[in-house]
Amino acid sequence: MICLFNSVKKKNYIQMKKTGIALTLLFAVGITAEAAQAPDLKKIVTGEYRAASVPEFHSLLDGEHYLAPADNNRMIVKYSYKTGSPVDTLFNVAKARECTFDAFAGYELSPDESQLLIYTDPESIYRRSYKARYYTFEIRRNLVKSLSEGKQQAPLFSPNGRMVAFVRDNNIFLKKLDYGTESQITTDGKKNEVINGVPDWVYEEEFSMNQAMSWAPDNSALAYIKFNESGVKEYPMQLFRGQAPDLKEYELYPGEFSYKYPVAGEENSKVSVHTFHVENKVTKKIKVQADDQDYIPRVRFTQDPSKLAIMTFNRHQNLFRLHFANPGSGVSKVVLQDENDAYVNPDNMDQINFYPEFFTFMSEKSGYRHLYQYGMSGALMRQLTKGNWDVTDYYGYDPKTKAFYFQAAKESPLRREVYKVDAKGQILPVAAEKGTNKAHFSDNFRYYQLYFTDTETPMQVSVKDDKGKTLRVLETNEGLQRRLQNTTLSKKEFFQFALPTGEKLNGYLMKPAGFNASKKYPVVMVQYSGPGSQQVLDRWGMDWTQYLASQGFMVACVDGRGTGARGAEFERQTYRRLGVKESEDQIAAARYLATLPYVDGARMAIWGWSFGGYNTLMALTGGDVFKVGIAVAPVTDWKFYDSVYTERYMRTPKENKEGYMAASALERAGNLKGKLLIITGSADDNVHPQNTYEFTEALVQKDIPFDMHVYTNRNHFINGGNTSLHLYRKMADYLKTNL
Repeated sequence: MICLFNSVKKKNYIQMKKTGIALTLLFAVGITAEAAQAPDLKKIVTGEYRAASVPEFHSLLDGEHYLAPADNNRMIVKYSYKTGSPVDTLFNVAKARECTFDAFAGYELSPDESQLLIYTDPESIYRRSYKARYYTFEIRRNLVKSLSEGKQQAPLFSPNGRMVAFVRDNNIFLKKLDYGTESQITTDGKKNEVINGVPDWVYEEEFSMNQAMSWAPDNSALAYIKFNESGVKEYPMQLFRGQAPDLKEYELYPGEFSYKYPVAGEENSKVSVHTFHVENKVTKKIKVQADDQDYIPRVRFTQDPSKLAIMTFNRHQNLFRLHFANPGSGVSKVVLQDENDAYVNPDNMDQINFYPEFFTFMSEKSGYRHLYQYGMSGALMRQLTKGNWDVTDYYGYDPKTKAFYFQAAKESPLRREVYKVDAKGQILPVAAEKGTNKAHFSDNFRYYQLYFTDTETPMQVSVKDDKGKTLRVLETNEGLQRRLQNTTLSKKEFFQFALPTGEKLNGYLMKPAGFNASKKYPVVMVQYSGPGSQQVLDRWGMDWTQYLASQGFMVACVDGRGTGARGAEFERQTYRRLGVKESEDQIAAARYLATLPYVDGARMAIWGWSFGGYNTLMALTGGDVFKVGIAVAPVTDWKFYDSVYTERYMRTPKENKEGYMAASALERAGNLKGKLLIITGSADDNVHPQNTYEFTEALVQKDIPFDMHVYTNRNHFINGGNTSLHLYRKMADYLKTNL
């Protein structure tokens, strides 16, 4: 297959990459100059070594221009894709009429491109949700107006740009911009009881959503999801004063944050779909073929205002259905369903795109994740991609050329390429340089931003045209490369090894600074290991593994069974017994590494965060190959974790009692081997500190020594103030002391 980066076309890429040659050589041969220094842990943690990137452009409808913020978020400028030159300034805080703020945090353009929504002072709620002060900006009149009083959540323009729906205090409001009037659409919203238009905690976390509304394309109706979480049990979290931030109100007595969190097998929110009709102000409940245990994670209008798409999963999440509902009658019908013996990938929902005559769909029904084209009746038109490889993202469809654009792990699970399927069904490469390629296209598909990286090349960003010609280079990370010229860096060396089953696993190895093949080195295994995840990828990174390598550790990473981009069978073999095969694979990888002449098999450690922390505990309680383990924010028993994620892979505790027992690190705590450092944040709303407290209590009662650290008021990311540096330094020191 001839890719656009080969032969003549490759010259453009070489020009872009020249500035990275020096760093590439440092990776390839190592730094021998006397001035070479180890990576600074503080600079790693604070992001000083992080590769710069360029945000995706906001393409305008003509496909020839895009918007981007400028002047430190004081301006929004219109640029030409072809030349990169500014052609207009849409917004300027210094010149906009009645503008009361000095800079903005973000913005959104209305579908008709007549208005902007601009926000300031964002306030995080959970992982994806936030509220902020929103303003509308009428481009023609150069006029800023406050959207409403206080802060709002998840505002959504109508297609004609004349209305904005938004959420405040769990209720939906409608602002008509022409008249400046605000009306309340729902009135039953109440904290920890009923939520309208935005998801509850578990939907947000596990279905990757922060909004649950959609406008009809003719502006006639607003569809929304209602979450009744009154039957879900509350989970209280204590808050203390702390220092970063300083919660002065809790100086003497702790406060409490309480929210609804359904654990595996317990009651979920009852969800329903409703439509509000703007003209007559009538709200209708849509009749959906689903029971009160089913999930409704998406509502999206098609391009036909009489067809509202409603996406549902059964509670086991092995049956996905796409419904089309009439917003006027409230009647719906199933037009497509996808089933799997284990589970259907929820990410496939966001690969559904609606066009006038058809829609795209992603499925693993062939054994690999591929792209399909369906008519609006639900009849299959054709399978767009085929082969023993996974499509990893869908970019869109060009109606002029009738080509579909996508990203895939076609050449190797370790890499990503960009392709298109043309009108004849041929799969043609768009960007297939060996490494990780990602694209973001203009609306007319005549231009795209190309993001490229590999293990030896920090992120490179360029703008290309539809012939593959480089129009300009946006980012080479030349400054980062200069900063790293005198820093000792270790190259990732990919390898494979075979399990006793014959299956081959992918991994990488980072040899320590000053590596001498005649010596034996301690090994730190880093991993995440969760379903569908990948850590072993051909991409550049500068994290604490480079610091560990500079301190004399050999670093290894292996993607075990259950990880992604290797087809449905490989991923789903961990179904109903999470952590069993995954931890066995880390143990097997450690034993394989111990056979290498330069590895000290008596000095091996394993580390992980979240699922990786859980898998660390499973490995320490399932074998004796690791001298040290560090588990950060770990699940310790799946009965403690949320319903959506856990039941997708494990079903409920009642349905799979044996599987839960086998997958419980808590149940096998008495088998712990090696030194353990376990770490949690006291306000982790995702993996509750309960997991750590129950596991360590079991160790105490079995008289097994361990080390533990709790970070005050910290959530699942354990950051803020000096926290991250303290955490990584503690872990590094623990490895140095005990290995």
